[in-house]
Amino acid sequence: MIRTSFRPTLLAGAVAVLLAACHVPAKIDRPALREEAPLAGLSTGTRAGWPAADWWRVYNDPQLDTLMDLALRGAPDLAQARTRVESAEQNIRVAAAQAGLRVDGSGQVARQRMSEHGLIPSQFLGFTWYNQADLGVQVRYDFDWWGKKRYTIESAIDSARAAEAERSAASLDIQAVVADTYFGWLADESRVALADRLVAARERALRIAELRVKQGVDVPDTAQQARAELAGARQQRVALQGSADIRRASLATLVGVSPAELPALTPRPLPAVTPGLPTDAGTDLMARRPDIAASRWQVEAALRQTDAARAQFFPDVSLSAMAGLSSIDMDKVFSADSRVFSLTPAIHLPIFEGGALEANHGVSRAQLGAAVAQYNAAVASAARDVATQALGAQQIAARRAQQDAQVEAADALLASAHARAARGVRDDRESLATEAALIQQQDMETDLHGQALATDVALIKALGGGYRAETIASPSTPRTNGATSP
Repeated sequence: MIRTSFRPTLLAGAVAVLLAACHVPAKIDRPALREEAPLAGLSTGTRAGWPAADWWRVYNDPQLDTLMDLALRGAPDLAQARTRVESAEQNIRVAAAQAGLRVDGSGQVARQRMSEHGLIPSQFLGFTWYNQADLGVQVRYDFDWWGKKRYTIESAIDSARAAEAERSAASLDIQAVVADTYFGWLADESRVALADRLVAARERALRIAELRVKQGVDVPDTAQQARAELAGARQQRVALQGSADIRRASLATLVGVSPAELPALTPRPLPAVTPGLPTDAGTDLMARRPDIAASRWQVEAALRQTDAARAQFFPDVSLSAMAGLSSIDMDKVFSADSRVFSLTPAIHLPIFEGGALEANHGVSRAQLGAAVAQYNAAVASAARDVATQALGAQQIAARRAQQDAQVEAADALLASAHARAARGVRDDRESLATEAALIQQQDMETDLHGQALATDVALIKALGGGYRAETIASPSTPRTNGATSP
């Protein structure tokens, strides 16, 4: 008896599927995405391995470690990124809650009066007022045969993965800015110390010039020249100290504290720099850059959305059941004769919707195209960033080698000047001038060292800074079970 009652429903479902399949768009294939960054032929040195997750510890600087810990705990940009991840995770819960079995309970008691002029006048029933009590449980199950809800859930999961990759990108941005600002502060402090030495040398030169002018040995212009050189050295010292103070205030802002709350920072020598690229930079960069990983997950999410939009062309099949108690006699609500039951299979077939399904599918296709274009742009930008920083680091390394040679030459000249002064061949003016030239060369050397560190940090950021993307499933790998793909 039950089998016979369901035959019309099954027949109607088969007819509905045939009608719906007449105008269903073709399934969109997975777009071809670049699997390797265009870095082939880039002539740079090599470095051992990829950056680690805590890549800044390679510089062996406890002060930098402390600053990083503070920044990763209190940076406002990271807080915003975390909220985006939490929002994406809640979207997964919302999508999952709309799929599968749903059970609702209901209960109501009503006191009602019947109209004496209604369809059934109360005098024929023998009463005007009556009670109505209803208790029940309703169960509904939507069959996700075409994957409407499954694809929506998978899209939400991929969006959450993209948000997590974006959070990693934001964390890397903060780390790189903190390291760059800190090393800039160290370089400024080192140059301030050199400026103090230069000022001291210029002051000694001025005293000698003033004494020689007073004794009539030199013309007054000699002292004026010495004063101008001293003023220039002092001006440079003020500029460098101001730059150091600004960087220190910037560090406080980056780690989320006031300048007074910033941990005490002590000037120390700049760490060594080893430029170069990992040997597999071109092939492994796709999984090492969080922005590329985020773009890739956005493509996956958009692809799932096109599948969900296509599934909307197929009919919805659901099964509802209700069991409960209903009575107008409050004393008989819980008796066996008050039981009510129902079983309702249902099919919803979109036949004419004014082009809404086609438009929705078209929007999803356009969003997929935009996601693919964004991914390709992210890959090109990453390759350009890596190449620029790697070549820049190589150039700075070559300049530092030449600068080292100039410092050695200036140091040798100073040693010769000291030797001549010790023998009484020359006075201290030659030694002071040579010392000033050496200090200026050392200042240029320190500046280049700071630039090398800034480029090294930028290259580490360009390489992904220790990020490693989660493996994305291939087209043949099932993502979830329980639904068929039409």
